[in-house]
Amino acid sequence: MVNVEDRLYEGIAQQAGIAGCTLVDARMVRTGRAVALQVFIEKDETTAVTIEDCAAVSRQLSLWLDVENPIHGAYRLEVSSPGLDRPLKNLHDFERFKGSQAEIHLHGLTQGRRRLQGELLGVEDQKIVLKNAEGRWTFALDDIHKARLVPQW
Repeated sequence: MVNVEDRLYEGIAQQAGIAGCTLVDARMVRTGRAVALQVFIEKDETTAVTIEDCAAVSRQLSLWLDVENPIHGAYRLEVSSPGLDRPLKNLHDFERFKGSQAEIHLHGLTQGRRRLQGELLGVEDQKIVLKNAEGRWTFALDDIHKARLVPQW
């Protein structure tokens, strides 16, 4: 997986906003020789993303990408909702999904652990708080490599 550069990410976020949605995440994914720009959007915290929302963002992004040409080479544009296992990207996400199960991958080891799963307790003093059977854990956002919700069935 290749990170989307900050400037490109900001442009994608702006175009999603013009189409009435909020950018959750964007990434370039390579599978063999094919490259896809995957864009994950949400409408707002209470409204589900529809196929029409995805189409509107796709149209808006396609126009912008054609004009700005920020990606060199061929790629496929994919726009969708983030799904039940949505990524958690900022402090607002960690607070918003307080009470949910989450999986957190850290950049380095914390008490011998690089990956933790448990219940999100929210954000306290700009630190993310997670609770599991082993105890209570706190992390700075910068300590987290990636985080996602874990769907409960």
